Amino acid sequence: MAKRVTSIGGQALLEGILMVGPKKNVAAFCDEAGNITTEEVSTPSLRKKYPILKKPFIRGVFSMVDTLRLGMKALTLSADKVGGEEEEEPSKFEKWLEKKFGDKVMNAVVAVGGVLGVALAVLLFFFLPAVLFNGLMMLTGDGISGWRSVFEGLLRIVIFVLYIVVISKMPEIDRTFRYHGAEHKTIFCYENDLPLTVENVRKQKRFHPRCGSSFMILMLLLGIIIGFFIPFSNPFLRTFCKLLCLPIVVSIGYELIKLCGKYDNVLTRIIAAPGLWFQRLTVKEPTDKMMEAAIAAMKAVIPENGEDIIR
Repeated sequence: MAKRVTSIGGQALLEGILMVGPKKNVAAFCDEAGNITTEEVSTPSLRKKYPILKKPFIRGVFSMVDTLRLGMKALTLSADKVGGEEEEEPSKFEKWLEKKFGDKVMNAVVAVGGVLGVALAVLLFFFLPAVLFNGLMMLTGDGISGWRSVFEGLLRIVIFVLYIVVISKMPEIDRTFRYHGAEHKTIFCYENDLPLTVENVRKQKRFHPRCGSSFMILMLLLGIIIGFFIPFSNPFLRTFCKLLCLPIVVSIGYELIKLCGKYDNVLTRIIAAPGLWFQRLTVKEPTDKMMEAAIAAMKAVIPENGEDIIR
């Protein structure tokens, strides 16, 4: 068990790591030559603007909103840096689009891509499981109706795990998962009150109970429980109700993840177990340079007065 628990969290980026502290957020990037640079990343925070949003069972949803906004900005920054290293001459069509429409085209592409991504997620994780179970009931009868939520929930987990397994085969994603490992190991090193050196970081565990990967699995499992209380079998109505219940699932999942990060007992270990298992797919062993980047970002966000320490 760690000697202390910090509120500092992080996120793996493309060839870099973002560390989120109580005062500032810093991203560290490693270029092809092994040079490490840091850059502060900031976005407006709803929880800082409205303190009431930090209250338990309210903070989960708004924490997720803040995290997504900050994470997207950091990911865009890392993509720009990686793209800058591999800059190619734009095609005639790309030059024409830029001349005619400027940044509007890129903004439109990002917006359309975001909408299509959300639509695909809703289709795969909410609509498809309901349709498949309805088809299964037509073949076997109503005797299996009580298993609807379990079937849909397990299918969502299978789809999610298969998706992670497939994308992990991509070299860029594999390296991002290794940066994810560097993030976890560096936070553990700090929580164990050890000097932040590559040697010390290397000895730490890869799997952390406060990981976003664990949060995703926990939400999928909570979705199974919530699904028992949704009476509709119509795929459209069922999907609509599940989307309405998302804030509840996020809020409960957030509080459980906070508990798992703060306490170490039989209950929290049981709650954290599925997420820690899933991290075997999303958290890989990092290289020394990746750990150096994580250390640089971590040192930049540690407050002098220790206000990040939870326990």
